[in-house]
Amino acid sequence: MLNVSEYFDGKVKSIGFDSASTGRASVGVMAEGEYTFGTGQPEEMTVVSGSLKVLLPGETEWKWYEAGAVFNVPGHSEFHLQVGEPSSYLCRYLKD
Repeated sequence: MLNVSEYFDGKVKSIGFDSASTGRASVGVMAEGEYTFGTGQPEEMTVVSGSLKVLLPGETEWKWYEAGAVFNVPGHSEFHLQVGEPSSYLCRYLKD
């Protein structure tokens, strides 16, 4: 079953799904802006298109991730994004 979510006044939209082979995941799009997301469990984020400037928990420097790049976010934390152009992502929810 698909689960549609919308955040930040519609500037971020995602469709979540469960897959027997890959587990729970979501795909989404983000308009230009700055966003902070909280995690319940560890996440593996893949930039599908565009680019994201990311500040991960415990880090002091922002890092750029271009299309095809992957970064991991610990569970029960927050991370910050700066999106300079419309971008898309795949988020895989990992087990604690």
